Amino acid sequence: MEKEVEDAFVYIETVLRAFYESGRSHVLIIDELQVIGDMKIDGHLIYKLFNFFVRLTKELHLAHVFVISSDSLFIELVCSEAMLKGRCRYLLVDDFDYETTAAFLKGHGFTDEDIRVTWEYCGGKPVCLVELINSRNREEKAKEMFTFRTGELETRLKLVKELGDEIIIGSKRCDMHYEKLVSTLKMFVSREEIGMNEVDEVSKRYLVKENILFVDPLTAMIKPQSQLDLFAIRKVVGIA
Repeated sequence: MEKEVEDAFVYIETVLRAFYESGRSHVLIIDELQVIGDMKIDGHLIYKLFNFFVRLTKELHLAHVFVISSDSLFIELVCSEAMLKGRCRYLLVDDFDYETTAAFLKGHGFTDEDIRVTWEYCGGKPVCLVELINSRNREEKAKEMFTFRTGELETRLKLVKELGDEIIIGSKRCDMHYEKLVSTLKMFVSREEIGMNEVDEVSKRYLVKENILFVDPLTAMIKPQSQLDLFAIRKVVGIA
């Protein structure tokens, strides 16, 4: 397996070098890299991979590399690594604010009422906005997306309450507590973001792992993954 990894690195470098020598510089985009975060191949694979990215960019100048992840704890881990100090930059790709959302939707023929309904149910999540643009019944689709996300969140909390769950932090297995999860989510009823130290570490990591909350490593603040998630949280914790 170790040899296969090294062979893959050699192949990628060879291809990028060929493009570079032909006068074309390339951008390498790696999505959802956190899925290999715990894989070990003669040491953690993730460290080998980032060392390879540093070689491609800072040493050989063959390409720009973008690593994309929805797992903010993984991003925090990557940004804190000593080998990447001064060698990487953190870019937050966030939802549109209301003004940007309204301008974007008006450009696609949305009325003021369409925009109001969209913001009320979905916020400025780009993927949701595209779905609405391509939908015949925009209000019905917006309500459908909100109901679906609310149902997902309700089900997740119900499973923890009735069956329990756990999360592994380092080498330790930690049990989840329904009451602590609900208490954490209730903080967002009146606030859009909270400080990292305002919640227990186990609940924070679990809710991030489930793509419900997002930790911004630059501001040390926690907020829902999207405006849609914020609205769903506010709906659910009133009945949890």
